[in-house]
Amino acid sequence: MVYFRENIEKMAGYEPGFQPSNTDVIKLNTNENPYPPSPKVIEAIKSITPEKLRRYPQPMADTFREAAAGIFGVKPANIICVNGGDELLNLAVRAFCDENRPVAYPTPTYSLYPVLAQMANCPAVEIPFDEEFNLPAKLVTSGAALTIVCNPNAPSGTFIPKEELRQLAEEIKGAFPLLIDEAYVDFAEDNCLELAKKFDNVIVLRSMSKGYSLAGLRFGFGIANEKLINGLMKLKDSYNVDAVAIAAATAAIQDQQYFRNNVQKIKIERKFLTEKLKELGFDVPASQANFVLAKPSKMRAIDIYEKLKDRNIYVRYWAYPDIKDKLRITVGTAEQNEKLVNALKEILAEG
Repeated sequence: MVYFRENIEKMAGYEPGFQPSNTDVIKLNTNENPYPPSPKVIEAIKSITPEKLRRYPQPMADTFREAAAGIFGVKPANIICVNGGDELLNLAVRAFCDENRPVAYPTPTYSLYPVLAQMANCPAVEIPFDEEFNLPAKLVTSGAALTIVCNPNAPSGTFIPKEELRQLAEEIKGAFPLLIDEAYVDFAEDNCLELAKKFDNVIVLRSMSKGYSLAGLRFGFGIANEKLINGLMKLKDSYNVDAVAIAAATAAIQDQQYFRNNVQKIKIERKFLTEKLKELGFDVPASQANFVLAKPSKMRAIDIYEKLKDRNIYVRYWAYPDIKDKLRITVGTAEQNEKLVNALKEILAEG
C-alpha cells in the first residue's frame, strides 16, 4: 500500500554529506568552518537559564533581528529568521510555486533545489551554466514563479557579478521574485544585499553555518522587502528557531571582529589550497566560497575520493553527469590542507 503522494513516493530525497562517527578524521566534505565560533557564543549558551528553556522562544527571534538589522542597515521587519538557510528555501518554494508555477535555477548548483521542487510538486526549469559558470540569459525568459541563484554558487564557488543579478531582478520585477542564495557570501569579495534593499522582488538568504561556525546550531535568515517577509512569515513554524539558537546566533553576529578574522584565515588557506591543487594538475576555478571545485587530470575523481577516504580524509563527490569528474573540497585549517595535499601527492604518485 502507498500512503504518500505520488511525487513524494517517486522522489529520492536530498542526500546530506557523510558525517563520519570517528572524530579522528580530516573532514572536508560539508563546508563547515574549521575554526570554532566566537567565545561570546559559548558565553551566551552558558547563560541560558532553565526558565528560558521552560518557556517558548521569541516567535520572530526579535533579539537577533534587531542585532542583524543594525549590522546590515535594514529594519528588523526586513528580516526573517529560519532554522538554517534550507528552511528559507523551503518556505520560498512553498510560497511561490505549485503544479502550474515553476521554479528556475542554473545548474549545476545546490542539489536541494530540485528536491524542494519535487516536494512542492512543481516543475523545475533547470538552465545549464556554461563552462565558466556565467549567469544563463535564459533565466530571464523562463517564466518561473521563483528564480533561485546560488551566489557564490555551490559546488563551483564561482561568483556572478552583482550588476548581472541587478539586471535579472529588474527584468523580472513586477512579476516574479528572485531569491539570491548567499549562504557562502561571507567568503566573497562582494554581495547582493543592496539589491534586497532596492528591489521589492529580491530575497537575500544568509547563513550562520559557514562564516560564523554555527553549522551545528541551524540558524539562517533572509533579508527582503517587508511585504515579502510578511508573506513568508505565514508559512514558517510558530517557533521555528529555539532560544539557544537565538542567543548564540545573536552573540555570533555581534562579534564582527572575530568573524572577519576567521574569514580572512579561510581566504588565505583557500589561496594556498588552490595553488597546490593546480600544481598537482587539478583544474580549479577561482572560488569565492570556503571550498574549491577541483577537476583532476591524472586520475578519475571517484578513485581519488575513495583513496582519500581510505586515509580518513573526506571530500565531496557526486556521480551526477555534469560534475562526476570533479571533487568539492572544503577549505580546512593550514594543518588539514597540508595533510590533504600530501595525501594527494601520494595517491597521484601511486597512479
